[in-house]
Amino acid sequence: MSAGPGGSGHPGDPTRPSGDEMLARVTAEQHPVRGSLRLYLGMAPGVGKTYSMLEEAHRRRGRGTDVVVGFVETYGRRHTAAQLDGLEAVPRHRIEYRGVVVEEMDADAIIARHPTVVLVDELAHTNAPGSAREKRWQDVEAIRDAGIDVVGTCNVQHVESVADAVETILGVPVRERVPDEVVRSADEIELVDMSPHALRQRMRHGNVYPPERAAIALERFFTESNLMALRDLALRFVAGEVDQQLEGLVARQGISLPPVTERVMALVDDSAGCRRAIRRAGSLASALRAPLIAVAVERPAVQASRDRLQNLQANVDYAVDLGAEIVRLDTSDPARLADVAAEHRVGHIVLIHEPRRGLGLGGPSLADRLIATVPGLEVHLIGDAPAVKSERT
Repeated sequence: MSAGPGGSGHPGDPTRPSGDEMLARVTAEQHPVRGSLRLYLGMAPGVGKTYSMLEEAHRRRGRGTDVVVGFVETYGRRHTAAQLDGLEAVPRHRIEYRGVVVEEMDADAIIARHPTVVLVDELAHTNAPGSAREKRWQDVEAIRDAGIDVVGTCNVQHVESVADAVETILGVPVRERVPDEVVRSADEIELVDMSPHALRQRMRHGNVYPPERAAIALERFFTESNLMALRDLALRFVAGEVDQQLEGLVARQGISLPPVTERVMALVDDSAGCRRAIRRAGSLASALRAPLIAVAVERPAVQASRDRLQNLQANVDYAVDLGAEIVRLDTSDPARLADVAAEHRVGHIVLIHEPRRGLGLGGPSLADRLIATVPGLEVHLIGDAPAVKSERT
């Protein structure tokens, strides 16, 4: 005689699991809880992401956690290499490519080994042709799907939404990228920070690259201004993640509050002057360490000429290069703009000042209507560009 539906135990053996309990166990084994991701994010190579990851591995191992090394790249840095001592490493997958044998992380072997935690360096890495997956971040996704926690590293310039801004600011192509949704799916993101001066000193001392490579890197890529720009991007990205988590917490708890952290919005249309507003909004967002939101107003196709469409896209591209999140609207109606500002909990909006003329003189301006509609909103109006004086000959 068996236990009824939902019953527990067995008449002859109370310790024996019921049918429902056995089914639950099988289901859990077939569909394990997805592994977590802890990500060490840095502004550039050499700030100490891998070293921090290995220190964490030793702390976890000391607490009895089953930790293995999936792939760690030391680049010949002796202090980093020393941190590998005492950690189990899953053998790498060897692939022959163009007559050369290269080693890649063996995600399938890691899944078969099934540790509690695995260390994975450089999520943006492109695997050699012939690998099971094209990108290492795809390997990480498969490992997490198998219920294994991952501790990994990534540089900010490889994050998809930041890569275009890096190309524009630094003039350096970014070919290896990690989708934003992968980075944002991380349960924890820790910024490994270092001042540009300290990183350059570390390079001069040979702690990042060999001396012959360090001199070239310092001159071409690791300039003070480049590192300052990368650091700013990294700080803004992490601040944006914290901002979203905090705003989400406020929303879930139903707390009625003004924006908890600063956010800046700019209006983007097909006019030449709006670039000044975008540029000013970008500067303000950078100074406040705040996310930048650009609202692109798209005219209906019957009203939009080819030139206008091209100008709008060029201005949108400009906003993207400054790190803006793009929100598209088919109207410049102040009520709809106010909805977007309220939805994104914007604290600042930057607009080009447009003097009212003729019959519209007595009506409220766009700035007035936005201020009246969105509590606490600060509107920044940008005047005409100064005229360039020409000397008479």
